[in-house]
Parts: sequence; C-alpha cells; structure tokens
Amino acid sequence: MLKLAFATAAFVALAAPAAAQPAAYPKLIPSPGGHVIIPSAGAQPAYDEFKYAPARRAGDFLYISGVIAGPRGNPDRSPEAFKDYARLAFRQIGAVLKAEGLTFADVVMINTFHVWDGPGFKGTRDEQFNALAAVKDEFMQAPHPAWTAVGTTGLLADDGVVEIQMIAYAGKPRP
Repeated sequence: MLKLAFATAAFVALAAPAAAQPAAYPKLIPSPGGHVIIPSAGAQPAYDEFKYAPARRAGDFLYISGVIAGPRGNPDRSPEAFKDYARLAFRQIGAVLKAEGLTFADVVMINTFHVWDGPGFKGTRDEQFNALAAVKDEFMQAPHPAWTAVGTTGLLADDGVVEIQMIAYAGKPRP
C-alpha cells in the first residue's frame, strides 16, 4: 500500500509541471482542406463549450466567425463609445488574421449584422454605420473588401450592437 501511495505521489509530481504550463496559442487543429484556428486562450471556450471555430481555413480562404462589438455592460452607449467597442472587435479579428500570417489587407469580404434599435447603442442607424465604417478605415485601407451589412433584431450578446464576420484570401498554406 505504501508503494502504491508513493508511486501515485511521484506520478502526480511528474505530471504537475506539464499540466501547469499554458497551452501554446495560436492552436491549429487539422481539418479537411485546412485547419481550425484558436488564436488565444480566451477563444478556447468558443470551441470547447459552444462548438464553433473562431476561424477555419479551407483551401485558400480563411473564414472568421463573427465577433460582437458592443458595450458588454458598459453604460456608455454613445457613437464615440461604440467606436472603442468596434476597435476591440477589430483587434480580436486582427489576432486571428495574424495567427494565420495574414493582415487586414488579405480580407476580401466583410459581413456585418446590425441591431439598429437595440439597447447597446443610443443613436441613429446612420450614426452606428458611420462609426463602424470609420473604425474599419482605421484597420483597412484600399483596395477595400466587399461588404454586406444586414439589419437584425438581436445578437447572442444582449447588448451587442454589431457582429463582424470576415473572409480572407490566404493563398499558400502556412508551412
């Protein structure tokens, strides 16, 4: 019995340092025609709990799942505050692009889903769209990608204002 206790303690001691080390990100998970990208530990729950990939490469294209821009409980719902929320979303998308060795210049398509009259934004539809377009221009220069903007009644986040999805041309697979 003492040998079993000692062996168990030794195994736990040897395994602990490996378990304590953080997982390396970005993670690439092989998939047909490419791979799934999990850019950070913060994006891991989306894959594990909600069963969707933050991004997935298929052939020469990278499909980036929607990222929600909104106040996330912050009381400021103004157009200027919304620009900060949109910048955060664009930085998250930028991290996914970087994980694949891409930049915003590689984006060929943007799809945005807007809650025009929701609780996350106090302003007009034009103010919301113009604020988002101004932030997009901070991250993306000409030649501009194709862009479809669609109105919707709600997003997964109750106070979400817009969900931003992108498709990028990835060319040759990374080595």
